[in-house]
Amino acid sequence: MSEYATISGRSIAEIEEKKSRFIAHLAHVESEEEALSFLEEIRTEHRMARHNVYAYILRGEGASERIRYSDDGEPAKTAGTPALEVLQHSGLTDLIVVVTRYFGGVLLGAGPLLRAYQTTAKETLNAAGVSVVRRWVELTIPCGYNLLGKLTQEIPLWDGIVADTEYGADVTIKALLPEGKEGEFAKRVLDLTSGTVQATVTGESLKAVPVR
Repeated sequence: MSEYATISGRSIAEIEEKKSRFIAHLAHVESEEEALSFLEEIRTEHRMARHNVYAYILRGEGASERIRYSDDGEPAKTAGTPALEVLQHSGLTDLIVVVTRYFGGVLLGAGPLLRAYQTTAKETLNAAGVSVVRRWVELTIPCGYNLLGKLTQEIPLWDGIVADTEYGADVTIKALLPEGKEGEFAKRVLDLTSGTVQATVTGESLKAVPVR
């Protein structure tokens, strides 16, 4: 399985445009059943709203993706389309956004309406954490406190993250590196520490790891 990026959980954002409230809910989903269940959850929560627009992207077979969106009664290409474009431009997959509109009594033109849906979707996406699903290799790195800063700054340069840090007489760093990078990274640790610190592989797994 090739690696992919998705959101870590759920997020919410809200804006107001000419007395209309736009509320976006974003969620990680892995199937159309999960996407439709989330949509129904939001529709139930906001049953009094005028519109519940949605868009979702799911991984498909090979390089294909499953994409769905709906304007839910709004003028064509002013609601579901801009929400979908926000998701597509993010480069993320396995996610759904539902943008609820409570009509405020003032009609919006096509341009302001499109921007309102787009902006709300962007804000909820910006509020979400991002995870990368790939095969990760765990390395254990015991070191002195004087090397802690140098080593923790090096790990992100290899697309890795610091999973845990244990403090005692010395420090033990638990780092996660993308599979295939652990060997060169271990050599780099030796170079940085003049051969005094060794990074040892202590496990590997396929999982979603938050990267921001």
